[in-house]
Amino acid sequence: MVGQGEEQQRIIVPVIYINHPLFMHLLKEAEEEYGFDHQGPINIPCHVQEFRNVQGLIDKEKSQHHHHHHHQDHQHHHHAWCFKA
Repeated sequence: MVGQGEEQQRIIVPVIYINHPLFMHLLKEAEEEYGFDHQGPINIPCHVQEFRNVQGLIDKEKSQHHHHHHHQDHQHHHHAWCFKA
């Protein structure tokens, strides 16, 4: 859940967001605001538009990273795949 009061929205994000520094910062804010031990969805106390901006930055970064891998020199076949959960 993002936002507070009437502007609060339920937003579903991919699991890969959780390891991103920008998203971790939002989670830290949520922990400071609401505490860590709560049931149900995570409440993030920033404005919805601010969250959407962070989402856009993460998605842009992901697409650039993905794009970079597609146009690498094909002589190098060694890929380091990192799976973070």
